[in-house]
Amino acid sequence: MTVVPAEVAGRTKKESNIKMILPILAEVGGSIHVGLAALGAAVGVGLIGMGASSAVGRNPGAATPILVQAILAIAFTEAIVFYALFLVR
Repeated sequence: MTVVPAEVAGRTKKESNIKMILPILAEVGGSIHVGLAALGAAVGVGLIGMGASSAVGRNPGAATPILVQAILAIAFTEAIVFYALFLVR
């Protein structure tokens, strides 16, 4: 396989460099999106835990229903990360 210089192929060096960089930027952008989704889910789970513990502290008799609601909310929050992972690929 022979390597053809950018000028011979009809492109300038700048255009050639941009076409080489774009796939790398797409990969980095996807990684950033997954990281932000994971960060948001972690913050969401923390807020859910804080709210659930506060609710049980105010009304200890309702601990079981609060636990059920908190587990459901955590599951839905964590699903966001899985959506981000599948959408990036």
